[in-house]
Amino acid sequence: MLAITNATLVMHDHYIPDGVLLVREGKIASFGPAGRLAVPENAKVLDVHHALVGPGFVDIHTHADDRNFFWDDPEKVASYHLAQGTTTVLAATYMALGQEELLSAIRILRAAMTDGSCPNLAGLYMEGPYLNPKFGCDKEHCPWAGEIREEDYQPVIDAAWDIARAWSLAPERKGIRAFVEAVRRKNPNAVFTVAHSEAEPEEIEPLIPLGLKIGTHHTNATGTIQKYPEVRGVCVDEVVNYRPEIYAEQICDGVGIHVDPYMLRLVRKIKGDDRIILISDAYAADGPVPPGYDGVTDINFDHTGEIAGSKLTLNVACRNYMKHTGASPVVVFRMAAENPARAVGFKDRGKIAEGLRADLVVTDYLMNIEHVILKGELLR
Repeated sequence: MLAITNATLVMHDHYIPDGVLLVREGKIASFGPAGRLAVPENAKVLDVHHALVGPGFVDIHTHADDRNFFWDDPEKVASYHLAQGTTTVLAATYMALGQEELLSAIRILRAAMTDGSCPNLAGLYMEGPYLNPKFGCDKEHCPWAGEIREEDYQPVIDAAWDIARAWSLAPERKGIRAFVEAVRRKNPNAVFTVAHSEAEPEEIEPLIPLGLKIGTHHTNATGTIQKYPEVRGVCVDEVVNYRPEIYAEQICDGVGIHVDPYMLRLVRKIKGDDRIILISDAYAADGPVPPGYDGVTDINFDHTGEIAGSKLTLNVACRNYMKHTGASPVVVFRMAAENPARAVGFKDRGKIAEGLRADLVVTDYLMNIEHVILKGELLR
């Protein structure tokens, strides 16, 4: 048994100061104030000296570490994020991969999930294949910009249906509903996201009953409809904000480039703390930093100067969100653990509760990682 003592336990909506948390057989056995919960004599004790103890981060959308795509070196990328407290990660693919490249990536990642080399790798986030080719980095090389055909997408569905936790798509693509229905035939519980899209409400909302429940990197790579001169229409961002069923992913870099700090605060006011998901969207790109971005250290750029994801880990994204919005550690732990776990169907993790997996992180109040615990095992 592991006993974590002198802890500030981060709960769903409050703290337990001077807390104790007991771990048995990889699960949270019990927790509470020190005066009410005795530490068993045979327990291994981890005294965290009043640091924060919260649920391990759940990053549902990341492609890479600081230089490698997940499918190039799964163990290295998974370990990179695990060291920074991400105890559950979904490996994100991308629309620039052709069918054979995508199938190869799926095979590699499936093997990494089963051979024990990536204990925090828990599935795939399929960013594509059917996004709007007007948006995103490397869009000039999108091999999926043509007709949506069963002979192209069915092999991908067959390869990934049971490990893909989310499928991103642009609802305005002609024939997209047939693709959605094909995914659901293999997995009736499939989750879909609206991504790289300029869809209007009447194109997005019919997919909500079919499992569309996440807005991918909300306010990034979404179109703005201009229906009339000097009149702004409604598009993806407005639907994500309006519909309570839809979670809003947020990339929160240090300068506020992906999402302006004012927009972060606005989205929080609209969606509330239970419908925002912090993601890293880390990506492997080495394009030059374009003019006007001097001093930016946690954003990537492609060869054209287009923003290409980030260099974030979730603990840093949490720190940035606190800075930009004034949110507390309680709130950012919810956005980086509980909310994403709920959104993609992980019922055994994401918060501190008896019987759940003992995936935990110990941090200071600026989200610097002090210890990582995965399935009850102290890793650092």
